[in-house]
Amino acid sequence: MTQGHESARCVGVHVFDNGTLKTIVGTAMDVTEHEHLTRQLQRREAYLAEAQRLSHTGSFVYSPESRKTLYWSEEMFRIFGLDPRHGIPDYDETRRLVHPDDLDMVSKSCLQGFREKADFTQDYRVLLRDGTVKHLHVIWHPALNEAGEVVEYFGTAMDVTEREHAEEALRRSEKELRSVIETIPAMVWSALPDGSNVLMNKRWADYTGLSATGLGWQVAVHPDDLGRHLDAFYESSAKCVPFQDEVRLRRADGEFRWFIVAGVPLRDEKGNILRWYGMLHDIEGRKRAKDSLQRAFDEIKKLKDQLYRENIALREEIDRTSLFEEIVGASPALKAVLARVVKVAPTYSTVLITGETGTGKELVARAIHKQSQCSSRAFVSVSCAAIPAPLIASELFGHEKGAFTGAHQRHLGRFELAEGGTIFLDEVGELPTETQIALLRVLQEHEFERVGGNQAFQANVRVIAATNRDLGAAIEGGTFRRDLFYRLNVFPIEMPPLRERKGDIPILVEYFIARYAGKVGKKIRGINKRTLDLFQSYPWPGNIRELQNVIERSIILCETETFSVDESWLVRESRQTQPTSQALSGKLVAHQKEMIEAALAESRGRISGPKGAAAKLGIPPSTLESQIRSLKINKHHFKAA
Repeated sequence: MTQGHESARCVGVHVFDNGTLKTIVGTAMDVTEHEHLTRQLQRREAYLAEAQRLSHTGSFVYSPESRKTLYWSEEMFRIFGLDPRHGIPDYDETRRLVHPDDLDMVSKSCLQGFREKADFTQDYRVLLRDGTVKHLHVIWHPALNEAGEVVEYFGTAMDVTEREHAEEALRRSEKELRSVIETIPAMVWSALPDGSNVLMNKRWADYTGLSATGLGWQVAVHPDDLGRHLDAFYESSAKCVPFQDEVRLRRADGEFRWFIVAGVPLRDEKGNILRWYGMLHDIEGRKRAKDSLQRAFDEIKKLKDQLYRENIALREEIDRTSLFEEIVGASPALKAVLARVVKVAPTYSTVLITGETGTGKELVARAIHKQSQCSSRAFVSVSCAAIPAPLIASELFGHEKGAFTGAHQRHLGRFELAEGGTIFLDEVGELPTETQIALLRVLQEHEFERVGGNQAFQANVRVIAATNRDLGAAIEGGTFRRDLFYRLNVFPIEMPPLRERKGDIPILVEYFIARYAGKVGKKIRGINKRTLDLFQSYPWPGNIRELQNVIERSIILCETETFSVDESWLVRESRQTQPTSQALSGKLVAHQKEMIEAALAESRGRISGPKGAAAKLGIPPSTLESQIRSLKINKHHFKAA
């Protein structure tokens, strides 16, 4: 035998003589070609099965004489949701899977096809055992003998459920589109590339009295406009650009009105126009108003310079009195804050605004945003104390569908909503520790992940934070991260309490009186002197918010044109808040003094520099110097030590 890939089948016969093996006679048959044909047939069967699976098309053989199905392909079992291990279903079992509404039609078409001994097709639904409904397209082909009798039927069954759903959706879409076109409050038209119309909607027919086919539309155009209109259309068509023109159209009663005719071309892959689609808008009112508008424009032009000068003067006056919209006042303490706002606003630095409740920290944040380079983008304000701790991360960074119970769909967080703009984190000291870590990543890496997701998103957002808490004490207490504080405190701004802005109280009183008197329709022509003196002597523990509320309450109760306030309100509130506020203030001052003295001792009295007390405390040297003077600390004592 030669070395190769041939296959052979050997048969041997043993010859014995008195029990002794004498000879072995045998034959060897070359079955190589048979093996190749067998393998080739198996490959073709596998190809056919895979093709049927991909095309959702099964094949079968049925004997009408025995009413038995002789063959079902694997795809037939998949289409009908049956298990091949249970064998080929009989005729009755297959009929039971046909949708009840289609069973009669299927039976009649089979009887007719069997009777005519010809090809026939069926389109029907099957109802699977799990309740699924499928749409099938079935083709039957008879195999005839020499006598012309049907021996068997060969057939295919294609699952066309997806196609049927798509066609149904397309039919609904076309119906809805036609309904929209017919009911839209405008004339709609379509035309071939040469300008001949395909259709107009009902509104066109109602207006012009012409056919909706668009034939003879030219008679509706004013004779003086028709030539120019056609020239404009052909020019746009030659350039393959959108078309727009103004023409007069004749109404069914003979009156002409001005319309804008606008159209856009639908192009093929080569850029050739297939069809034009457009609308007509009635601009008769605009045309009639054009002359009067021109006269008004001339008058406005005369007043333009005067209004411009008055606007400049008004803005200068606002800058002198209010400076930043609702930030009202002109005291040195407030001017110092606004000066810092002007310096930091054009930058992208993170700002930390501190101060007591009601001092207007959010107004300062908005002022920074409006004077920044991202003023045209969103300003998103978040009160960290108002959102439950388990939800704060989701609110800030968003969450994916299924991230937690109740997360039925993807939710965009505040950082994504503020993209390109500013996010204001009010009461940032109330953030849970795990959220502080995520915020630190945003400030350091400028990226975040949604809750329940693993995709990193870039955070192109400026962060402004605010708090009325002592973050230094929170750091010592372990409730606020020191590294996050340093990232937030790049540019600190401390809002002065109202008791340090006594000079602003009269301006604020007038501002709030004008606001709330206008809301309730009252005229206040003066302020009781006793009331103004009381306002300036009161410590205002609730700051501007408390002043605002007191004035609003007084306006509601005021029955004269002179504003006054019930003195008992302020006296009672002063008695209620003074002991608590004094005790709290004393504790804060004592704690602040201890922190500064500890830092001075560690730095041996050095204020600035990388090893200075200011760096250890995370505040600017100028701020530390101011606090040392305010607390009457002898920094030289620590140098001596």
